[in-house]
Amino acid sequence: MTDLKLAKLPDRKPVRITVTVRPELNAALQTYAELYREAYGEEETVQQLIPFMLESFLKADGGFAKARRQRMTRSPRAGAKPAGARLPGSETASRAL
Repeated sequence: MTDLKLAKLPDRKPVRITVTVRPELNAALQTYAELYREAYGEEETVQQLIPFMLESFLKADGGFAKARRQRMTRSPRAGAKPAGARLPGSETASRAL
């Protein structure tokens, strides 16, 4: 096998998840999308913003990060990212919000 400097790329196929939210949360998300448009001059739908919002939330949750690192070091699965791995697209998420 050829020894390449670049490792095999991770799976980048998006996964569709359907979520049902309360009317109050939907209204708040719509307002957020409006404020985003006002702040950045670009219109993004709630559906486009939610993945970046979730990513931002997970990155900011220190308890989750610690538990995730512990889990990854206890039982590394085939294809699992190293303990300090970033969330996919995290660079994009920090710029988008």
